[in-house]
Amino acid sequence: MNQVWKEHYPSHIRTEVEIPNVPLTNLLQQTVQQYPDQPALSFYGNETSYSTLAVQTAAFAASLQDAGGKKGDRVAIMLPNCPHYVISYYGTLQAGAVVTQVNPMLVDRELQHILVDSGAETIVIYAPLLPVLDKIKEQTSIKNVIVVQLGEENEFPEDVAEFTSFLKRAPGSPEPVEIEPGEDLAVLQYTGGTTGRSKGAMLTHRNLVANVVQTYEYFKDEMEMGKERCLTVIPLFHVFGMTSCMNLSIFSGATSILLPRFELQEVLETIKKEQPTMFPGVPTMYVGITSHPQAEDYGIESINVCNSGSAPMPQELMRSFEAKTGARVFEGYGLSETAPVTHCNPLFGERKPGSVGIGVPSTDYKIVDVETGTEELPVGEQGEVVIRGPQVMKGYWQMEEETKIALRDGWLYTGDIGRMDDEGYLYIVDRKKDIIIASGFNVYPREVEEVLYEHPDIQEAVVIGIPDEYRGESVKAVLVLKEGRKATEEELISYCRHNMAAYRVPKEIEFRTELPKTNVGKILRRTIREESSRKV
Repeated sequence: MNQVWKEHYPSHIRTEVEIPNVPLTNLLQQTVQQYPDQPALSFYGNETSYSTLAVQTAAFAASLQDAGGKKGDRVAIMLPNCPHYVISYYGTLQAGAVVTQVNPMLVDRELQHILVDSGAETIVIYAPLLPVLDKIKEQTSIKNVIVVQLGEENEFPEDVAEFTSFLKRAPGSPEPVEIEPGEDLAVLQYTGGTTGRSKGAMLTHRNLVANVVQTYEYFKDEMEMGKERCLTVIPLFHVFGMTSCMNLSIFSGATSILLPRFELQEVLETIKKEQPTMFPGVPTMYVGITSHPQAEDYGIESINVCNSGSAPMPQELMRSFEAKTGARVFEGYGLSETAPVTHCNPLFGERKPGSVGIGVPSTDYKIVDVETGTEELPVGEQGEVVIRGPQVMKGYWQMEEETKIALRDGWLYTGDIGRMDDEGYLYIVDRKKDIIIASGFNVYPREVEEVLYEHPDIQEAVVIGIPDEYRGESVKAVLVLKEGRKATEEELISYCRHNMAAYRVPKEIEFRTELPKTNVGKILRRTIREESSRKV
């Protein structure tokens, strides 16, 4: 197995890290002792210190136990980014229960699947979403409903508890719960549902502690304990936001600047006012900032590091963003099943645009053949990426067969197609299921998208395969043009013919004003593919 990437680590950064055998909640307890008065959270100008956060977390845990919550119970959290999310998350864990992360944008059918599958008996939910829950509550095991209001003043039925009142339910400290970090679950992280039936990745306390320690070790040269300010606009229900914003901030004594959603003007105003030093984001967020004509006027230079994840970062976008803002973007890679971080371009070594970098400490990876998954492929060849490390999930919740497919001999089979160069840098080519086979040739959508993003008129691009009686599949590009630009289908196809092999050139181009995205901002390729198939 190729482990040459470890040669890029300087002597003061460990290639292997010792993972503390502690529950995730210990990270908060340690930080409270070190930085009790440091702001843990900032929410529209209202700050919560670490000592106050600890009191609120303990109150939630005690009240949850008083309401019947016990070790191993699942507690669903269906909230936007707000202080209540952090309190609920760490309070649930302190009570020994398991956090079930729920996207607030889910419709009733999707919510029902997660609540029924997880068996959650408690849900912490944003007040405007109660009608969604009401439609399906009788089909679930939900007994306790805790409602969060953000500026609203509503009255609720007797069987619904308002969050602030719930915290006062059980004065005193919660009953201690013994946690086995390597065995006991901390989080059920559902895999989005964009690729079929949503699966619950079982993440243990050790998985989450490991990924925080791994990430900090990797970035520690650019982080000062107790001093950083993290712009947290990535949703906390998403595994990237959970670890790279919330958990890493708590571990390092940083302040999380919480925003419920990515609204460009609000984000820029927040940057100007709050002066964050770190900005974990996804490519669509950087597209928005790059496209803003006065982005430089909002103090973006306060940000030292932008770590990009969740979706591939087009190279042209990275160059434009850095030229405009002066910030550095470090693209990384991870999955829900790995808590999530496995790779990142190193701050301490060469950054290779187009690559997701090298493995974080204590992480092994290799490229294997797609057909059997048993043959390790040589440098430069494309195959499935497989990963091994302490951040790899325990398995899928109540899905034994799917777990056996994903976890084999200690390795996680990611379903992603990639290649490795001779220095161990990983390049993600595409999802295994997204490969387009046109006239027997494998076409990887990302390779076509990279060329499209280099065209000056294109703001966003996604490439899919469509049925073709002769070729099997043909390449289709769905594009959003930059404001005021008027490139035609003929012009863009001609451009592609000059910049890529003939079998990769889109046979059809569709123009849209916007592309469907997840709450995180990840383009929904599957949705676009389904929409195109309905038009055929």
